[in-house]
Amino acid sequence: MSHTDKYKDCIKACLDCFAECNHCASACLSEDDVKMMAKCIALDMDCADICATTAAAMARDSEHVAHLCRVCAEICEACGAECEKHEADHCQKCAEACKRCAQECRKMAA
Repeated sequence: MSHTDKYKDCIKACLDCFAECNHCASACLSEDDVKMMAKCIALDMDCADICATTAAAMARDSEHVAHLCRVCAEICEACGAECEKHEADHCQKCAEACKRCAQECRKMAA
């Protein structure tokens, strides 16, 4: 089994989360009360960045995959918890993507 096959589900979850977090941050900037969305936006950006970095590390079979996956899962959980607080559809979809990514990353970190 190649390393890309081994990480396939986690890479997909990370890339899906990356996309949802970027979309959520952008959509939050269009909300009426942007200030209320500040924490969500900041976590979306952090989460998108760590998801992209973690996916890239898995694609090259980095020796740091387990550590990055642990950190990614923690940030995804924080982002998902914040997004769940907001009723906006984009926040709810982001929260779901964050939960999936955290679950996949926890498997890789074990």
